[in-house]
Amino acid sequence: MSGFAPIFVPAPLREAVSDEAWLRAMLEAERALARAEAGVGVIPEVGDEVFAADGFDAAALALAGRDAGNPVEPLVRALRERSEHVHHGATSQDILDTAAALVARKASALMESELDGVAAACARLADEHRASVTAARTLLQQAVPTTFGLKAAGWLVGTVHARQRLAAARLPAELGGAGGTLASLGDRGIDVLRGYSQQLNLPEPVLPWHTRRLPIAELGAALAIAAGFCGKIALDLELLAQTEVAEVREPGGGRSSTMPHKRNPVGSVLVRACAEHVHAAAGVLLRVEHEHERAAGAWHAEWKALSDALAYTGGAAARLRETLDGLEVDVERMRANVRAETLSEAERFASDAREPEDYLGAANAFVDRALGFYRGT
Repeated sequence: MSGFAPIFVPAPLREAVSDEAWLRAMLEAERALARAEAGVGVIPEVGDEVFAADGFDAAALALAGRDAGNPVEPLVRALRERSEHVHHGATSQDILDTAAALVARKASALMESELDGVAAACARLADEHRASVTAARTLLQQAVPTTFGLKAAGWLVGTVHARQRLAAARLPAELGGAGGTLASLGDRGIDVLRGYSQQLNLPEPVLPWHTRRLPIAELGAALAIAAGFCGKIALDLELLAQTEVAEVREPGGGRSSTMPHKRNPVGSVLVRACAEHVHAAAGVLLRVEHEHERAAGAWHAEWKALSDALAYTGGAAARLRETLDGLEVDVERMRANVRAETLSEAERFASDAREPEDYLGAANAFVDRALGFYRGT
């Protein structure tokens, strides 16, 4: 990640996808492999101290991995100075894909917590403002009356949906050996795969997914959807915060370097910027055309893209949560902005509605349905 990352991504998420986090995950994968193989008698037991991170430098390993095209090869060389029994029967992609699963699991837990916070804020706004009349806007024009509570309810349902999709996108362990056959493990390959997955508490794949990249693509899609929906909410907030509309104000900040009167919607701006980063990274993760049994370049492109997608999705959710938690809603301005012509549909259908409050249809019921969906009732 670049030096600008702290503007967009909180420290825990930056740490979760850092070079050091990837190094720890690779060592964890190697330790689990040794334990699984020792458990079925393929190799002697290897002490956990062999896999200690002490003495390893992530940046140095990356530099040393230029010749091999990945950081696992120099890591294994160094580990074999501690024990000759490490990395038995595995290939570099096994370790790096499994490390990706571990990194993604930790980062996903952080971003899911942030999405939970977004959902909670949306639920609060939906309930508090179920009677706060505003104009529904279609093609950026006032349409019919609605409530701000129903708008927030829409945000709520989308956030819960995105969070559920993300929780379901879990990368499995990876273990296939040189060509996906685990031939070097003889008739114990499946036993080792099962033990390896269990050691790591990762899903056990049906078979190696070296070039069957659907798990990565599904995770990339889930991240793009989550970040994108955060961006949708942020866009609504930006439009509502425009000077001429002024129906919401973001909490604090928003200072201009030259115009002291401005209160820019910085939270929403950064959410949308994060979403742009995620969309770019997800484009790499969605490329599933990997050749034969091991890809020549497409796999290598995934590593940074995955880190970026994880970090910036978390960044989008975190900043949106902060923004919604402190959002100022100007109910009086919302009502004042509703134009008389928003009742044109009511007049066309011979409704007896005389005020926007009289023409809200199922808005309140929809808020209840959204809150029930959120609460699982």
